[in-house]
Formats: sequence, structure tokens, C-alpha cells
Amino acid sequence: MPTAFRALLSVLMLVGFYVLAIALLVGCGAVAVLAFQHHSGAAAVKFGFLTVVVAVGIVMALVRVARSQRALRSTDADDVALAPEDAPELWDLVRELADVAGTRAPDTIVLAPVVNAAVSEESRLLGLVGGRRTLVLGVPLVQGLTVGRLRSVLGHEIGHYSNAHTRLSPIAYRGRAVVGETVAHLEGNLVGWLLRQYAKAYLVASAAVSRAQELEADRLSVRVAGRRTAQDALRELPVVDAAWSFYQERYLAPAWSRGYATTAEGFFGGFALLLAARADDLARLRGQEAPGGRSRWDSHPPIAQRVAAMDRLPDDATSDDDRPATALVPGFERAAAELAGRVVDFGDRERLGWDRLVPAFMAASDRADADAVYAAAARVAHRPSAGLGTLLDLVEGGHGDDLVRAVVSREALEQPDSLGAALRSLLALGVQEAAVRSGAAAWQGSWSAPAELVGRDAAGEVLDVERVVALAVDPATVDDARAALAAAGVDLAREARAAAAPAAAR
Repeated sequence: MPTAFRALLSVLMLVGFYVLAIALLVGCGAVAVLAFQHHSGAAAVKFGFLTVVVAVGIVMALVRVARSQRALRSTDADDVALAPEDAPELWDLVRELADVAGTRAPDTIVLAPVVNAAVSEESRLLGLVGGRRTLVLGVPLVQGLTVGRLRSVLGHEIGHYSNAHTRLSPIAYRGRAVVGETVAHLEGNLVGWLLRQYAKAYLVASAAVSRAQELEADRLSVRVAGRRTAQDALRELPVVDAAWSFYQERYLAPAWSRGYATTAEGFFGGFALLLAARADDLARLRGQEAPGGRSRWDSHPPIAQRVAAMDRLPDDATSDDDRPATALVPGFERAAAELAGRVVDFGDRERLGWDRLVPAFMAASDRADADAVYAAAARVAHRPSAGLGTLLDLVEGGHGDDLVRAVVSREALEQPDSLGAALRSLLALGVQEAAVRSGAAAWQGSWSAPAELVGRDAAGEVLDVERVVALAVDPATVDDARAALAAAGVDLAREARAAAAPAAAR
């Protein structure tokens, strides 16, 4: 079945959903009127109430979708547009691909904060008349691709234009949103159940159309970039996506949660540094099998299926361009920083470059966690305040288990050796925090490994926290732990006075 016909069928099914909803609404109203005319008050009230519920549900769905569309347009307004004079090579490439596809090039190219590329068209008259076209390029995606692979991605997106996919896509997108919202507002009654069954059929048909369109657009991708490059580009997409998620979870989020943030330049700049430093990790991800499973609800075919489908296409081999895709946009870092400044709400967080950010938020994280432990230690030791010295005193006095029980939940202590493991963890936290607080060590960030605690001596050696903890966990060797800390430059007396300051503030 031709993709265009499938798309038209999907739109007709969407119209059918509205027709069915209105028919059920009118039917409920008619039954309520008939029941009232035949003096059946209970039935009239029931169907009248159902009519109101259905009407309100439909109206609420339309209102919520309209609001979400306005919010989406407002978000899109923050994207950074690339004028032809800003990125002449990129625009030349896009226009070349449009000529190959026999379609009109986009009117606007914008950068967005996503691992994706997409096209849209402000069509009119249900897609019969085309309008302004926009190509969206995600900054992390551009950072993770070569010019050759980005050419393949752009060819795929232009392929959507050449096959008029973008004419009906907005209708289908808004249709899926309205259908979902309508069904959600009509839970728990017969009308909602009937519409839900129809909605399932419509969503399955709509998803099938989207999958067919993706495979259709892949043909141009192979045509303009060559089969191998097109397949490599597809395989690279989940790798870049995984790297971006890792960057957000391990670098951006921890700092954010402690009241810190990177600068606008560092927001995307840090991701570029991570990609460069973790080449081995990315290579291992590339070695994994491409995702192959799919659901009938998925809008895209699995990557493995798309790669296999490319094997059946003619291969117009093209010389691959291994330059970083960012080379297509002079001043890319500046444009990315401008985008971060627009879309990221930094609030009142302290903004630092990455060289200062990691030490700052790691120290803040240790300090906050240690303060909670010290508060519990003060209660166990019956002291007004506590520090690492108090933890050592408790262990030496045989009260290490009491400290653990005051900090760790009962459920977490059900496993074997959980008391010992928890005590070692608490002591490690105390040693780290005391070393930083006393100035004997500092956190040092890394793009290829976890942050590490580095001593401030001339050799820059890492503080051996494990050795100190191994001594501190045994009451018989706590004095040796104190000596090791003193040798590393940790003044327990000064540390205790500094630790008392948060306690006094509390």
C-alpha cells in the first residue's frame, strides 16, 4: 500500500474519531431527552450527566492540546536560527540535498538542545498547501557526528519533504494528542470505552504510517551518503543519545542538585569534552547489537530493521567526510552557548567553569551528606556537635554499630555484613569531607573517569581513603587512622571546630 494512501487513511480515521465522539455525544443527549419525555427521571439524569461528561471531556482535551501547542511554539522560539551567512557550508549542503530530492529546501535552520534532527512545515488546508519549512538540528547530535554521517541524517530529513510527509505530520501529531487526551478524560464510562477501542485502532494505523515514512526517507539517505555511511549514521544515533544521557546524569544533574551549574559555554562544551575523552567507552557501545525489538505503537522502525532495509537499496557510494560535523558551522561553540543561555533556566545557581565546578559541587555534596552523619553522631555520643573525630571516638569505644543504626534505615541493614559495609561507607565520607574541609585535599574532575580526591602536596598524590578507613573501622587501629590522617595534613581538632559551625547554625 503506498505510503501516501496510508497517510490519507490515517487522517480519515482521525476524522472518524471525531465523528464517532460527536455521534455518541448526540446519542447520549437524545436518550436523555427521550427518557425525560417518557417520565423516566433516573435514566434521564444518568444519560444527561453522561452527555455533560462527554462534552466536557472533548472540550477539555481540545483546550489542553491547544495549550500544549502554544507552549511548544514558545519553546521553539528559543532555538537559535542559523542564517546562510552564519553557516554557508551547511546551507550549501542542505540545498544540494534538496536539489537531489527534487524538493524545496527549508526556509530556516535552527539549533535545538536535543539529540535529534527533524523537519516541519506550516502547511495549510489539511496539508494540501505547503508553507514555511524548518529544519531542526540538535546540538548534541551535531557534536557526535562526522560531516558524512550528518549528510546522511540531513538526507533522511529532506526525504520527508520530498515525499510530502511533513504536510500531514502536524495533523497526525495533533490528532494523536487530542485522541489521547479525550480518552483520558472519559475514563470509567461506556462512551470512553468505545472511544478507547477506536483510538487503539487509529494509533496503530498512525504508527504504521510513521514507520513506513521513515523507511521511505531512508532511501534518500543512502542515495546521498552511500549505504555504509547511512548505516553507520543510524547505528551512531543511540550511541550519541546514550552519551548525552550519561553526561546529563553524571555531570550536569549532580551539580544542579547542589545549587551549582556550568556556564552557558560549558553546557554543551562539556559534552564535547566528554565525547573526546570517552572514545573507548563509545567504541564499546558501537560494538553492541543495534536495537531490534519494536512495538506496534512505535513511530519508528527498529534501527536493526532500517539497517537491514538499506542492504536492499542501490548503493550510490559517496566518499565519506570524516571531519567533525561542527565544522559546517563556523562559531558553532558560540551558537551553542547562545542556545544554552536561552533554553536553560539556571535560576540563582552559582555558575562555574568545569575546572572549578566539579570540585565545588563534590565538596558541597560531601559536606551536606557528612553534616547529616555528624548530626546523628552527636546524638549517639551525647555531644552538642560532631566531626570525623567523633566518628573515630565512637568506633574506638565500640559504638560503631550504634552510629550506623542511627543513620541507616532498618531495611538497608538486612543483608549480611551490612553493618560493616555501612560503617566503612560512613567513615569514607567523613575522611573525604574532613580532608577537603581542612585543605589537605581537593576534588579533581575527569571526563574519562569518576572524580578523584587529590592531595595538595607537590606530587599531587591521591589520598588513600581506603587505607585510612581500613584502619578506622577497627577499634584497635583507630589511633593508627588518626596518625595517617595527621600525616596527610588533616587536623582533626581544626576539622572539629569547622564541623561545629553547621551544628551551631542548626
